[in-house]
Amino acid sequence: MPLFVILMLFFDIDYSQASSILPSCTLRRRFHLNGMHKSGDVILGGLFEVHYTSVFPELTFTSEPSEHICQGFDPPGFRHAMTMAFAIEEINKNPTLLPNVTLGYSLYDNCATLVIGFSAALSLASGQEEQFLPQEKCSGGPPVLGIVGDSFSTFSIATSDVIGLFRLPIVSYFATCSCLSDRQRFPSFFRTIPSDTFQVHAMLQILKRFGWMWAGLLVSDDDYGLHVAQSFQSELTQSGLGCLAYTEILPWGENPSELRRIVEGMKKSTARVVIVFAHQINMIQLMEEVMKQNVTGLQWMASEAWASAAVLQTPRLMPYLGGTLGIAIRRGDILGLRDFLLSTQPGNSSNNQNTMIRQFWEHTFQCRFAPPPADWLEAGGALCSGEEDLESAQTEFLDVSNLRPEYNIYKAVYALAHALDEMLQCQAGRGPFSGHSCASLQKLEAWQLMYYLEKVNFTIPFGDHVSFDENGDALPIYDIMNWLWLPDGGVQVLNVGVVKKTASGDEELILNEEKIFWNFNNNQPPRSVCSETCNPGTRMARKKGQPVCCFDCVPCSEGKISNKTNSVECFSCPEDFWSSPRRDHCILKTTEFLSYHEPLGVCLTTASLLGTCICTAVLGIFTYHRSTPMVRANNSELSFLILVSLKLCFLCSLLFIGRPKLWTCQLRHVAFGVSFVLCVSCILVKTMVVLAVFKASKPGGGTYLKWFGAVQQRGTVFALTCVQAAICTVWIVTASPAPHKNTQYHNDKIVYECVVGSTVGFAVLLGYVGLLAIISFLLAFLGRNLPDNFNEAKLITFSMLIFCAVWVAFVPAYINSPGKYADAVEVFAILASSFGLLMALFGPKCYVILLRPERNTKKAIMSRGTAK
Repeated sequence: MPLFVILMLFFDIDYSQASSILPSCTLRRRFHLNGMHKSGDVILGGLFEVHYTSVFPELTFTSEPSEHICQGFDPPGFRHAMTMAFAIEEINKNPTLLPNVTLGYSLYDNCATLVIGFSAALSLASGQEEQFLPQEKCSGGPPVLGIVGDSFSTFSIATSDVIGLFRLPIVSYFATCSCLSDRQRFPSFFRTIPSDTFQVHAMLQILKRFGWMWAGLLVSDDDYGLHVAQSFQSELTQSGLGCLAYTEILPWGENPSELRRIVEGMKKSTARVVIVFAHQINMIQLMEEVMKQNVTGLQWMASEAWASAAVLQTPRLMPYLGGTLGIAIRRGDILGLRDFLLSTQPGNSSNNQNTMIRQFWEHTFQCRFAPPPADWLEAGGALCSGEEDLESAQTEFLDVSNLRPEYNIYKAVYALAHALDEMLQCQAGRGPFSGHSCASLQKLEAWQLMYYLEKVNFTIPFGDHVSFDENGDALPIYDIMNWLWLPDGGVQVLNVGVVKKTASGDEELILNEEKIFWNFNNNQPPRSVCSETCNPGTRMARKKGQPVCCFDCVPCSEGKISNKTNSVECFSCPEDFWSSPRRDHCILKTTEFLSYHEPLGVCLTTASLLGTCICTAVLGIFTYHRSTPMVRANNSELSFLILVSLKLCFLCSLLFIGRPKLWTCQLRHVAFGVSFVLCVSCILVKTMVVLAVFKASKPGGGTYLKWFGAVQQRGTVFALTCVQAAICTVWIVTASPAPHKNTQYHNDKIVYECVVGSTVGFAVLLGYVGLLAIISFLLAFLGRNLPDNFNEAKLITFSMLIFCAVWVAFVPAYINSPGKYADAVEVFAILASSFGLLMALFGPKCYVILLRPERNTKKAIMSRGTAK
């Protein structure tokens, strides 16, 4: 068998005598281990921490090295070993499980030391026979068929690396390192405790539940702690649930300076939550330093390694550890265990078969079995009789109220037993091995048990289901524990919840928060964050050189919002919306246009209506006095037409006020352009008529009048107006003005305006009006010195001067006026030029007609001319 290679390392073959005497193999070295044994048809091995530590011998190599000395007897650890013995006794009494097969056991103490634990594992795998003959045919099963243990992840890794080569099943009850789920490296490793991967997820769910985003992490300096630290940091970063304020590795052994440095860092940190993945001995050393520095106000979170440690649940530690939340192994009830523990007896044998029981007895009753150590009796020590009353002893060994590791040990033993039972029930010819063969008890191989152990599936009396997944891990489930600090100084560990994996594969946290004791003011959970939550309206800006959980809250800029807490960035509002004053939501932008309801709009509307009314009044006056010389002079028809066009000019300004619409945008410039061209063309024709009449009054000038008859005047006005109408038509058809929401002027406002569509079209429209106005001005200017009976040329000159001045000033003002003010400037220009024309052309005439009627006669007009 392959294990023979390992065996040869421990046995010495002597061939010095070449005779007929058969050579023999002897153990090179026998390990002196604390153990407990019972014979049987099939032997199961066990590795337990019955002592806290050990003392290493001084290796001088001047003499044979002495054995390690185990120190610090651990009654709960011994209870773990006795639980395995109880489970085997219970199975042996069960008529339905492994009938006709008696299980035995070999249990060893690893003394919390790797070299001792590894030596014990090799002893279980190879056996402890003192001598055998190599020529003898080896037969029968291996020394042990499976091993329950080890309790430490590091020990389990070392043991599985070697023992796993021979496919010897190892079922751990306490090794949680996620690295042990690697089936390629550890093909024969199983465990009845969830891996640290699930424990890390459970811790993260608790952090998420209470909003603890800023925590410290302490781990032990071994595979268990280092793998957890790596896994926890990775999962925490990926989940985005928080950050670690610090990560520290707790030293092994006495290292007060390092512990002092770690605790000082905890004291200075703003993190109120401390997560510890370490062992009891690590926590004992750490808490001594915590008490020295009096570091209170921390919320401790315990891993399964110390969440139920009674050695830490003392009144002097409760001011610091009270309110601890811990992930604990699933608790179970094992009926009959306490009675079995009470039946423990050391016996009278002084051999090394059951040294653990004798050590337990000596520790519990503070006595020594004969022969006692030197000076024991002289110092007043007592001898152990083996008849002491165990039930009356004050020992943790008999406390079965909180069976957690014991429950996993119980399940591990039953898993091996059920696998063995399934293997022995195999029917010949239907087996899973080569040739459909089955395994037999006489030629049992450990690797054959592996096949059935992977498929084991049963329910224990307590009701929990036991099976292994493809990685050898048990179904993950943990209890959530809370350390209640009682008023009398006592401690009570409460079960406040459970975390488990559901049938769908999701992880479920069930927590009864009302039962949780918080060691803080008002019995409320602490707040542990590096930076306070950023409210809506702000975004997180990470502080340089610090973890992502440390940030400043920067208000969103104008036009951007954040509607969630702790928003990473601010989002721009849609085009028609703007950020609220608190930057937490978008609001519809206020709209701005030249409205009838605002003061500016009211003033312009009033002026427009006033101008219209004045035009109407003047038109009425001229109509009433139409037969008078003042009205009839110089073609009264053009005067009436000018009044009508001015009235239209006043009214067209109203199209620039109010919410822009498509039809108003198109009509406003058309009405403006046509109305003003009609007005200016009439003035132009009137000016030309004035000049023609003057020329006709001179000798030989009669031919001028035939070109300026009534028909020609109407035709000229019509033709000039049609040109403007054509310009407007082409403009609207090719690039029509349209309403537009302009957001460039103001970020928080929408300016409704009419875009001209074609700047060229608008320029041509204005340019045509300006051209006619300039021509009229020039002609009127030429006729400014005509006799008084033709003095209308002066009025036209003055009116055109006002008109041109207004529109020359309009262009730069219009270009530099944003939004509604551009419309206001244009309306003002229309009204100013219209009032200028109205007052300059018709003011003096109305004055004569209404106030100086004596001058409104042909004689008066002619007399003025004579006087000149």
